[in-house]
Formats: sequence, structure tokens, C-alpha cells
Amino acid sequence: MVLNVIWLLFFFGAFIACVVQCVVFGNTGIFNDTIQAAFTMSKTAFEIALGLTGILSLWLGILKVGEKAGAIQILAKLIDPLFCRLFPSIPKGHPVKGTMLMNLSANMLGLDNAATPMGLKAMKELQELNPNKEVASDAQILFLVLNASGLTLIPVSIMTYRAQLGAANPADIFLPILLATFFSTLAGILITSFFQKIVLKNPVTIAWFFGLTVAVMGTLFYFSRLSAEQLGVNSIFVSGLALFSIIIVFFSLAVYKKIRAYEAFVEGAKDGFQTAVMVIPYLVAILVGVAVFRASGAMDLLMSGLSSLLSLVGVPNDVVPALPTAIMKPLSGSGARGMMIDAMTTYGPDSFVGHLSCIFQGATDTTFYIIAVYFGSVGIRKTRHSVVCALFADLVGIVAAIIIAYIFFPPIIPTVV
Repeated sequence: MVLNVIWLLFFFGAFIACVVQCVVFGNTGIFNDTIQAAFTMSKTAFEIALGLTGILSLWLGILKVGEKAGAIQILAKLIDPLFCRLFPSIPKGHPVKGTMLMNLSANMLGLDNAATPMGLKAMKELQELNPNKEVASDAQILFLVLNASGLTLIPVSIMTYRAQLGAANPADIFLPILLATFFSTLAGILITSFFQKIVLKNPVTIAWFFGLTVAVMGTLFYFSRLSAEQLGVNSIFVSGLALFSIIIVFFSLAVYKKIRAYEAFVEGAKDGFQTAVMVIPYLVAILVGVAVFRASGAMDLLMSGLSSLLSLVGVPNDVVPALPTAIMKPLSGSGARGMMIDAMTTYGPDSFVGHLSCIFQGATDTTFYIIAVYFGSVGIRKTRHSVVCALFADLVGIVAAIIIAYIFFPPIIPTVV
């Protein structure tokens, strides 16, 4: 219901913006420009889905080998003490927990190409446990919120853009992003638990959260002592080693248990094409809605109004120029990236606005894209409270990003002579 309303608002808002552009500013070509943007984005959405096919086939094939070799079941048993409390509807020891763990781990390492296929595989397995195939289950919603909150340990791409734009220390946003995304993920878990009446106050859950916090802070302590060059080298090494190690472990187990790895891989890879085709209509719907909203000028009008509103309630003007990145991120990853680069280009990568836009970019993930792809891949039509929970996590990430930016990169106040 919520997603349906938001999607329609994209189009109604775009039409109103087009009318304003035409009547007030005399831009008679805006309607055609908006329609052309819709056509272009529909083609782009198809190309994205087509591009996913090869990656999905690769990783779903590897996951099928791991599943038949028993590796996924081993991971499921390791994470079961925590997941049986966060996901009470999933049977104890179910292999989907291992797939979910691999997806979340890949996201934390910034391995999008591996994380998405693993996430879609997990969503499909959760759908098999879902009694109502058109309505998102509690487990599917919490899993989606964990993905949308975007917990990332090493934001390599953001540091790369900062380096290209001449930042004095491209890695100085590493700690702020980690803290902001940690708070957004925690907020996502808390609000989803509230909706689903999940009891978090128990020794096992508290112990796991404490352990994860220590692990995050330990990683933070280690990487924060490295130079920008060392950080980039180490992050690439850890990411590559983690992925290749997973593949080798799966294949080694297949050899040990005398599993025909090649046949298992092909069997899993076939699902990649079917999943990519299933995603296309959902992806087109969301991306076209976002495209017309942007092309019509509605996003610019929204930002202008938001800037005035924030000024009235006392929000510092330093924050406003970076807000387009925060608002665009749930809608479009590439759009938010463009806003971040524009902010750094305009105000400088080492300015308060430049830093804040980078933290916004890393604090959360592309919520509506994830909803479209993950739920679309299994035919979920009723998303229940998933949008509210995911957007709440985004909001907490935005607020945390602003506070953290003021702590780490306080704006320079001009000296009055």
C-alpha cells in the first residue's frame, strides 16, 4: 500500500511540476523531456536486469554447489542462535540462514556483485516458507530492511571518488560512514522488531549485538590507523580473498562429499536467467517513476521547499546543500552518486558539504531499488511495513550522518575582521 502511494506520487508530482514549468517558466518542452526520460529509463531498467543475468547465474551456480556440499547448512548452524530470535518463523537450522549470512557479509564488504545474487537466493528460499505468496512475510521484511540499511565496513567507491576530486585525505570519511551506517542498521532492526513484536531483550541477542559492536569497532580501530593508500590496498585484498575463499571452500566440500560440482553449478545458474526476467517489470516501474520525478523538475522544487522549511525550524544552512544526496539515495544509487559528486565539485571534497554528502551516500542503501528487485524476484505485491521500516532506518542514518559530520568535520566559520 505504501509503495503504491509513493509510486503514484512520483507521477502526479511530476505532472504538477511540468505544469508549473510550462505555465510559470514557459518551458513548453518539459512534458516531452519527461516522457523521453521515462522511455530512456525503461530501457536502462531492462539493461540493468540483463546485466544481472550473468552475475546471478554465476553466484546462484556457486551457491547451489555450496548448498549440495553442505556449506550453507554449516553457516546456518553457526548463525542460528541469533537468527532464530530475529527470524522466529524460520525453522531451526534451515539453510536459508546461511545464505542470508553470506549476503549480509558481502554487503558489509561492499561486494555488490556478490551480495545481490545471494540476497535474491535468500529471498527465494524465504518465499518457499511464506504461507501467503503475494504478501511479504515477517522474515522477508526484516531481511530486506537489513539490506536497505546498508551496513558497510569499507566504502571503497566513495573513497575513490574523493581521491579523483583531489581530497587531501580520501579515507577520512571511513570512520564517519561506518558509524552512520551502523546506527541506521541498528534502527532498522529495532523498528522492525517493534512491528513484528520480536523480543530483543534476551542474553543471546544482547551477546550477539555486543560481539558485533566489538567486531565493528575493532575493524574501525585497525583501518583507521592506515593511510589512504594502505586502506585501499587492504580493503581490496580482504574483499578478493573473502570471495575467492568462499568459492574454494564450497568446491573443496563438493570434492570431499563427491558432489558433481559442474552439474550442480549449471543447475543453479539456470535460476539466474529466470530471476532476472522476473525482476524486469518491478525494476521498470520503480526506475521510471524516479526518472519522471527528476526530469520534470519536481526534485528541484522539493529541495527548494525543503530548504526553506528547514531554515524556518532552525536547521543550519550548511546541511541543506548536501541534502539532495540524502533524499536521492533511497530512490536511485546513481542519482545519489551524481549529487555527491556535484556537491564535492561545487563546494570542495574537503568542505563540510563535501564530507556530509559522502557520509549520506554511505549511510544507507537504495531502498526502493532493493524493494523492487528483492520483492519483485519472488512476486511479492503487498509489502506491509517494509517501506516504513526501511525509510525509518534511512532517516536515522541521515540524522546520524549530520551529527557525526559536525563532530568530525565542523564547518569553518569565517572570521569577522
